[in-house]
Amino acid sequence: MGVILLILFFFFVGLIVVTFLYTGGGEIISALSSEETLFAIKLSLLTATITTIISVLVAIPAAYALSKFDFPGEDVIDSTLNLPIVLPPVAVGAILLIFFTTPPGATVESVFVRFTYAVPGIILAQFVIVTALAIRVLKPAFDDFDSEYENVARTLGYNKFQTFFKVTLPMCKKAIIAAGVLAWARAIGEFGATVMLAGATRMKTETMPISIFLNMAEADVAQVAALILITIGISISVLYVTKKVIGGFRLW
Repeated sequence: MGVILLILFFFFVGLIVVTFLYTGGGEIISALSSEETLFAIKLSLLTATITTIISVLVAIPAAYALSKFDFPGEDVIDSTLNLPIVLPPVAVGAILLIFFTTPPGATVESVFVRFTYAVPGIILAQFVIVTALAIRVLKPAFDDFDSEYENVARTLGYNKFQTFFKVTLPMCKKAIIAAGVLAWARAIGEFGATVMLAGATRMKTETMPISIFLNMAEADVAQVAALILITIGISISVLYVTKKVIGGFRLW
């Protein structure tokens, strides 16, 4: 078993090392100093952070309701919420794009904010993809949470909302952090739904995955490799630090 684990580990490490050797430190420094690359990094970090905050705020009550309440159509709702996990991201993006070509979608864009081929579209595409993942992480934590703690809090005078915010959420904080990390990491790497809804316009909707796509289309492999290494560095750093912070909780 251990041998298989080591082979798998060194396989992935080998891929990263080969990418670094192909690129070289000079290309990475050049990529980091590029205005376009800096724009892509900033846009990715900004949109992923906004998306994560919104998705976790939505996923918490959704996962809690699925875990603790029995209601008609529960299985149908649960299965529907899982669709972004199993559908190709490109299909999800196409569905969103089609929606905004309909009268209700056009009304949303004219009254509120434009999503198609704009930065808000990046956030919406990421949100649809990552919220389902956040719910999948949070629901088992709520399933395992002993309701006796909530009952004791109610006997001490707390109402349902006070119990939820002062007892349930603090005791499930590791799951909430894990959901946030997974959502953020997935949002950073989201491409398919984003490129369909927000497009691939340089210096406008150019996140890091889209920048990789655009540079690969121009056969700028060195720039692509540098961007990949930057993305890997950001993702591994966040995942490693977060696992240290939340201790033994399993991210997935």
